[in-house]
Parts: sequence; structure tokens; C-alpha cells
Amino acid sequence: MDWPLQDAKNQFSKVVQKARSEGPQIVTLRGERAAVVLSAEDYDVLLAGKPSLADDLLSGPAWDDELAEAVSKRDKTPSRDVLF
Repeated sequence: MDWPLQDAKNQFSKVVQKARSEGPQIVTLRGERAAVVLSAEDYDVLLAGKPSLADDLLSGPAWDDELAEAVSKRDKTPSRDVLF
């Protein structure tokens, strides 16, 4: 269900109750989707399916010998001066 922001503000306990019993509740601002109110259970499910940055990086393709050699032979001189 969509809730205009002012209605969601005035009836927040009802928005939360509906999120728990019916699913995500969309809050709109000037007719555009602005936020979603989720039950804690839905939020936990959403987070459980999201890999961490480390998991994402480690799941990438393995380096073959050619790529490892190219990386080790790359020019290591700075490309520009950096002012700190």
C-alpha cells in the first residue's frame, strides 16, 4: 500500500502494523516513492541475501598465470604527484 508522507507520519503505528501483517509499505513524497517501511523479519531476509564486500571480492574469477605476470610486471612509478 502507498502512504503519502503526511498520512504515514500521522498514522505511523498503523503503517508499522500493516508492514508486519501485509508486507512492505511504500511512503510517497509528492507522488513519488520516497521510502519503504519493512517488518524486521523482511529486513532480516533482505540482509541475509546480500554478500559482504569481502565475499563479493573473493568470489571473483581466479587469476591465471598470464594476468598474475602482467600485474607483477606493471610500471610501479607514480603516474602523478599527489599533494597531501
